[in-house]
Parts: sequence; structure tokens; C-alpha cells
Amino acid sequence: MKPRLKRSVHAVSRTTGRVTAGSRVLPSFLIAGAQRSGTTSLYRALAQHPLILKPVFHKGVHYFDVAYDRGLPWYRAHFPRQATASRLARRYGCRPQAFESSPYYLFHPLACPRIAWDLPGVKVIALVRDPVERAFSAHAHELARGFETETSFARAVEMEEERLAGTVEELRASPYSISHAHRHHAYLARGRYAEQLAPLEQLIGRDRLLVLDSGRFFTEPEIVYDRVLEFLGLPHIGDPVFERHNARPRPSAMPESLRRELTDHFAELDALLTPWLGAEPTWRR
Repeated sequence: MKPRLKRSVHAVSRTTGRVTAGSRVLPSFLIAGAQRSGTTSLYRALAQHPLILKPVFHKGVHYFDVAYDRGLPWYRAHFPRQATASRLARRYGCRPQAFESSPYYLFHPLACPRIAWDLPGVKVIALVRDPVERAFSAHAHELARGFETETSFARAVEMEEERLAGTVEELRASPYSISHAHRHHAYLARGRYAEQLAPLEQLIGRDRLLVLDSGRFFTEPEIVYDRVLEFLGLPHIGDPVFERHNARPRPSAMPESLRRELTDHFAELDALLTPWLGAEPTWRR
């Protein structure tokens, strides 16, 4: 389908979705991030489960970060109808669960409070990856998408503090605004996972937050997948195909001196992840 026609079809479908919002399900769980940490791979594995309902249009709705002004009926329009969920419940004897995956939710300063307010009882899954590799991957990703103009990763890291200065305060002061720098240039900041997980845990409770080590997911996907189903209270039905998605070729290797510097930079914050993961992060072993 051509892009323009596809956008038109989606616009009509969302209009219909808003009209029928009252008959649509809201998500029972979210994959909230982190960016470049395997969220798409986990999303596609979970979407193969017959009792897990994905969004109608695309993986990430991004309602709670950059589209909150559109309102909850707009958000509901992205999910299947209750009749679909009821039909699956009768077939499998278990309540289906809808979900979406928007990796900016974990980092956006207003997304998690909005989630806790609008989706009481929702469960949240967060994936964490070696923050040095995550940052390097994110830079290649933003460069390829045209959101980054600085081709040197080292220089982009040097520029980050200045680029992000005041962005959180601006987003809080103007809740419906969008910050290009905060969304696309936070290479190191997005890797400070403990600073993002702590307030989320306070908002929704420890029992509704599952933190996964992406390194383990990539090497032992079956074990991590079963852990997710247990967290969601869903039976294991069928065996999904596990694939890695959205991998980006790197324009060049990271200088070893910079890698050592950044690894030391994250040492204390990485250590704080152990209580959430139940083990030392794989990249620190």
C-alpha cells in the first residue's frame, strides 16, 4: 500500500475507532522502553500469542508521551474491540490482554504519571541494555532516520548536556509540547535506567513492574518469554518465533578509550539495577 493511501486508511480507521471507543479495550500492559533495547523483538514475540492483542495500526501509539492532547478516546481507537476479546476469552477460557510498545514512555518525564492515572492496574515491562551499547546504537538509529546531524558519536555525547539543558523543565511547564533534543539526542541520559525505574515503581508498585535484561533476552529468549507470560498471568500457548528486529549497521567502531570512559560513567547506576533484575546486569558480569 502506498504511504499516502496508507495514511488515509489509518485516518479513517482512527475516526471510526473514536466513534466506537466505548466498545474497545484498553491495554492491560505496556512495554515502556528502553529505546534500542529489544522492545520491537519482544513486541513481535508477544504479538504471536493468541491471547495478547496488539494495536490495530502499529507497535507504538505514543499517546502518553507526544500525543496526550488527543484524549483517551483517540487512544482507545488504536485497540481491538471488546467483542474480539470476549470471543477469545470464550475460546481459550482466559481473558485476553491488549498491549502496545512505545519506548519513549520510560524516559519522558510525564508519561509514567499519565499511565498510572489513566490505566489503573496496568502492568509495565521495561528492558534494559548495556547503556554504552544502547547509546552507540541510538546514535546510529537517529542518524539513519535523519533526526541527528552530528555524525561523530563522541561529539554527540559531548554535545548532549548542552542539547538537553532545560528540556525536562520545558516539558513539565508545557505538558503538550515536544522536545526534539529530549526525544532524539539523549544518548547517555536514556541509559540511566535506575533514575527512570525508581519513580515508576513508586507510581505503580513493584508487583506491576517487570524489568528485563536485554542481554539475557537475546541469548535465552524462551526463558525470558516464559517469565513475561508468568508476570502477565497468561498460559503458554504455542511457541513464538524469536527474531531480532531493527538492528542498525554501525558507521564505525567506538574508540576503546571512549568505551572505557562511558563504562566507568555508568558503573554506579548499573549496580542499582540488581534489585530489579534479580541478578547483576549481564554486561557487568
